[in-house]
Amino acid sequence: QGQLVESGGGFVQPGGSLRLSCAASGFTFSIYSMGWYRQAPGKQRELVATITSGGSTNYVGSVKDRFTISRDNAKNTVSLQMNSLKPGDTAVYYCRAYSTIYRDVWGQGTQVTVSS
Repeated sequence: QGQLVESGGGFVQPGGSLRLSCAASGFTFSIYSMGWYRQAPGKQRELVATITSGGSTNYVGSVKDRFTISRDNAKNTVSLQMNSLKPGDTAVYYCRAYSTIYRDVWGQGTQVTVSS
């Protein structure tokens, strides 16, 4: 019954910024690790960034120093601040909640397009 809803995607020029948000409901958000994934046309879905229930973060190499993942357990949200965007960042971005005990929850995705 858990649900994740992403927002904040859109069209931006190279070098620009976007902030994605993911709102969780129907499950105990604070005990889950959260991740942002993306899938570009014709490519497999890939991990972008993760944040544990304790706040530890991890990033794929291509976004390090440009993207920042954060969470607000009081608001049941996880965000992805994306700076210095490149055309290669164009993809549908998905939010995922996961744990070792409970079933994963995925959002429906939000489109990010980086183009001049």
